[in-house]
Amino acid sequence: MIGAGQLARMSVAPAAALGVNLLLLANNAQESGAQITNHVVGDYKDLETVRAFSRKCDVITFEHELIPLSIVKALEADGVVVRPSSASFIFSQDKAAMRERLSNFPSPKNAVVTKAEEVREFPVIAKAISGGYDGRGVWKINSQTELAAVLKEVGKVLIEELIDFDYEIAVMVARSPHGQATTWAPTQTIQRDGICVMTITPAPQLSNDLSEKAQRLALDIANEIGVIGVMAVEIFVKGQELFINELAMRPHNSGHWTIEGSLTSQFEQHLRAVLDLPLGNPQMTAPIAVMGNILGGDKEDMYRPYLHLMARTPELKFHHYKKEVRPGRKIGHVNLLGDNLLELTQEVQHALDYMSGEIDE
Repeated sequence: MIGAGQLARMSVAPAAALGVNLLLLANNAQESGAQITNHVVGDYKDLETVRAFSRKCDVITFEHELIPLSIVKALEADGVVVRPSSASFIFSQDKAAMRERLSNFPSPKNAVVTKAEEVREFPVIAKAISGGYDGRGVWKINSQTELAAVLKEVGKVLIEELIDFDYEIAVMVARSPHGQATTWAPTQTIQRDGICVMTITPAPQLSNDLSEKAQRLALDIANEIGVIGVMAVEIFVKGQELFINELAMRPHNSGHWTIEGSLTSQFEQHLRAVLDLPLGNPQMTAPIAVMGNILGGDKEDMYRPYLHLMARTPELKFHHYKKEVRPGRKIGHVNLLGDNLLELTQEVQHALDYMSGEIDE
């Protein structure tokens, strides 16, 4: 697996359970995943480093989308089994290519522009063609002057119609080399400052008909681009309309609830898919699953809060990434399962506020 962050860390347990030898390519030995499993330290942007790493592996997969596509293609030319392939992976790296390929799917109106004068109606959303995540590389633009300033910085952007959506969902889908595919229940994602702070599964406002439509869209997209592994399809919901937002071809923050909330977690499913094993059952283990992202705050000791939170809510499940605590950084998450949405969201929010130091009781 290229990358050794928290997604790699959470892949270690299912790999061990399956008897799979998981080897990570890490930037350094202190990365979240590298702390707990076998790894090689090296630069994923250096072809020879990645080539040497690939010779130790039967299958290569990814924890992030940052590796240059040219390196992925070089590995494939060398005969390395890479999943997802470069032909699919590009659509999580290049937003313009993704929009072009998915032009027959419901999407915001969009265009690639290099000059501010090309856009006449505002407000719009501008996105960096590649490299953006967690709200970075995305701008709400209200004028040609604002757009010109962004273009001066990045040269070229994808302009999208501003959708006044009711809420945002994500559908996790998995697909194997022989075409078996599954989806989990659609998840509502709650954002703050461009960062996901909480997810609720199944998406509480989504009708059964829209839920099935969203899952069918995700399956159709997976088939259209030939993805192998787990993919997140982010979707805006406005009334009865769905609009494809973005794709991520790897385990994803919106699927963290599956660790306790599904018979097969997204991390186990990704391993099954890239190894071409039969896929697991994605059925939920409880009526509702709520996940909350723990963001760094003033409190650095992430162990002491357990004394209060575990006593208050024994059902809470904690996932600590062992990353340096910095304000606004995702340093862990909590999962809570049950059948009362209000109680679940209140308890998860209390845990997040307590662990970040916003409250102390």
